Amino acid sequence: MACTNLTTMWVSSKLSISDSSSLSFRSILNPLPLPNHNSSPSRSSSVSPIQSSLRELRDRIDSVKNTQKITEAMKLVAAAKVRRAQEAVVNGRPFSETLVEVLYNINEQLQTDDIDVPLTKIRPVKKVALVVVTGDRGLCGGFNNFIIKKAEARIKELQGLGLDYTVISVGKKGNSYFLRRPYIPVDKYLEAGTLPTAKEAQAVADDVFSLFISEEVDKVELLYTKFVSLVKSEPVIHTLLPLSPKGEICDINGNCVDAAEDELFRLTTKEGKLTVERETFRTPTADFSPILQFEQDPVQILDALLPLYLNSQILRALQESLASELAARMSAMSSASDNASDLKKSLSMVYNRKRQAKITGEILEIVAGANAQA
Repeated sequence: MACTNLTTMWVSSKLSISDSSSLSFRSILNPLPLPNHNSSPSRSSSVSPIQSSLRELRDRIDSVKNTQKITEAMKLVAAAKVRRAQEAVVNGRPFSETLVEVLYNINEQLQTDDIDVPLTKIRPVKKVALVVVTGDRGLCGGFNNFIIKKAEARIKELQGLGLDYTVISVGKKGNSYFLRRPYIPVDKYLEAGTLPTAKEAQAVADDVFSLFISEEVDKVELLYTKFVSLVKSEPVIHTLLPLSPKGEICDINGNCVDAAEDELFRLTTKEGKLTVERETFRTPTADFSPILQFEQDPVQILDALLPLYLNSQILRALQESLASELAARMSAMSSASDNASDLKKSLSMVYNRKRQAKITGEILEIVAGANAQA
């Protein structure tokens, strides 16, 4: 009879070990619960809730690790591309700014002559064309959202002034946004590509040129994101046509938006981590003498340079927008990697606590069973 009682007590303790409900202080106070002979035989095949949660935590930790690897890779890719994009912006600025100054000097000499130059003619504004430059991809924080909000705000201003407007959308994100809003008039949908070239800029310039020359629009404004630094970019509105009388790149309020000094960023490694070194670079621009004389007819020079001016300004805006997008993506992926690292630490802590609680509960039950048999 004593042997039977010992056998019953040992079976009871074995059953309580596999039962997740026994991982509490009740198992210590009542270490030998009586077995229920009417319980279902499928009880041993059921999965413990704690075992299930541990499995889910392990899967979630692995998922966070994989996500962190992806965001780290995207951060490094964006960091490698943003350097090349910034070099293209800085190298193209002297040409575009010098070209504007040449056009300004020629236009200034033509003020005393009775010559009609269509692209420099200022007429009463009845309709405005907005060239909105966005990115082709997401995962870059609020980059696309900021420039679209800037365009919406400008559209509301034009509506408040009683002016008509049309939009030329450049970029897949802007195209999808305006396609979902048919009440916004869009003249053309274009794509900038992953690496802006003169070919993509010429497609935009041709459409802008035809709209302005045919007098369908009286003013053309270029909305893009100006690259300032790796952590800062500014959506700006640049008056593309008619040509600025001061030979500067100006916004709608007449303020110059040219960058006299640029911050170059060099990606290096320090103590095994990716770091950024900054250096200041001033863009050189040529000064023209007021007594400069041209051998060719100024009208011929303007006819040759004005299409080049349009192409260079639009190409510059596309390059600035691309550099800003890559910088925003690098910053967003860096933040995502840091968040994934913090989440992985917190999940690992929860997993270790639950695992330790499970092991402690099993040890307590084994010790309680052994003491009951003694």
